[in-house]
Amino acid sequence: MLGRTKEDWYADGLQFECTQCGNCCTGAPGYVWLNDEESEAIAASLGISKDDFYLKYAHKVRGRWTLNEIWNGDVDGYDCVFLRRDEESGKAMCSVYTTRPTQCRTWPFWSENLSSAKSWRRAAKGCPGMNHGNFYPVEQVGILRDSTPHL
Repeated sequence: MLGRTKEDWYADGLQFECTQCGNCCTGAPGYVWLNDEESEAIAASLGISKDDFYLKYAHKVRGRWTLNEIWNGDVDGYDCVFLRRDEESGKAMCSVYTTRPTQCRTWPFWSENLSSAKSWRRAAKGCPGMNHGNFYPVEQVGILRDSTPHL
């Protein structure tokens, strides 16, 4: 393996296109980290102050802001506070999509999913958009991976 890197498994690029399944926005408890600029943008899109945004939609964990979750009644069932489901179509939508945090924008190109082909396949079992749709060359995958907040 001399001269090879861990990224070699996706050297030909990857495919992903959101299917609006909502699987990345629901499930076991987790964190959606956000910074002050992201919080300010979301607050502005909601027409509220950043302080009101923090009071209503976020909380601190280990000194960092994360979005609140809402129990949805399913086993391991927590939804992002901004997840909305269309009963008619079954599609899931982010109510702050245009201002969603970087962590959300960079799914599924997170380091944990890119660490190996096996990790990517494991994540793809819960994400029908992975390995389908839009093509991302290795350079773009790296940019997205490197811009994701440390989870």
